[in-house]
Amino acid sequence: MTEFVLVAGAWLGSWAWDEVVPHLRAVGHGAHPLTLSGLADKQGVPAGQQTHVQDIVDEVERLDLRDVVLVGHSYSGIPVGQAAERIGDRLARVVFVDSNVPADGESFVSGWWEGPAKLEAAIAGNGGFWAPLTAADCDGQGLTDEQIARFVGGSTPHPGASLAEPAVLARPLGELPATYIKCLLDGPEPNPDVAELLTSEPWLLVTMDTGHWPMFSQPRELARILLEAAG
Repeated sequence: MTEFVLVAGAWLGSWAWDEVVPHLRAVGHGAHPLTLSGLADKQGVPAGQQTHVQDIVDEVERLDLRDVVLVGHSYSGIPVGQAAERIGDRLARVVFVDSNVPADGESFVSGWWEGPAKLEAAIAGNGGFWAPLTAADCDGQGLTDEQIARFVGGSTPHPGASLAEPAVLARPLGELPATYIKCLLDGPEPNPDVAELLTSEPWLLVTMDTGHWPMFSQPRELARILLEAAG
């Protein structure tokens, strides 16, 4: 029995996995969607990136989980990648869903594709939070109008401190057993840092013909890939 710990990306909480969880549990596995501090039902809780790492580690230890597959989507790949090395032999595999990956000493902001200054200004101009996306921002991501409405309606401002705090890794990320899911509508190729990691023997690449939020657009297919990744 595999225990999946599911962590959605920026603005989202455990609710984002509602259509994935039943497919995992239906075949006898554990599925534990997690809301990170400062988001969704945990709004108002101060949260840096290391808070989010600890959220994940604490959940694994609180439930005394073994044979754990940690699943990190988008931003949450950064805390999930750090938590993976901290849960020791409880870990079976990490799955990064179209996500960022941690680099020691680097933050989400420092790797922002438009340059750190632009994201820093957006966060500062919104009271220290990263404002959720609008429906227009979701165009071209394989989402129906209903799925977009669900995504936008459930999103909450993301604590900026978690985006600016640097990652801390004790060993190379490429040593972890990992699967990277690339969602092709969000770009045909993984980022260069991910491409380099994919040259490591324990890393595998899987593609999905959908956009950046497959838990909404293709939940059944995402669950199937997670089950395959768990072996």
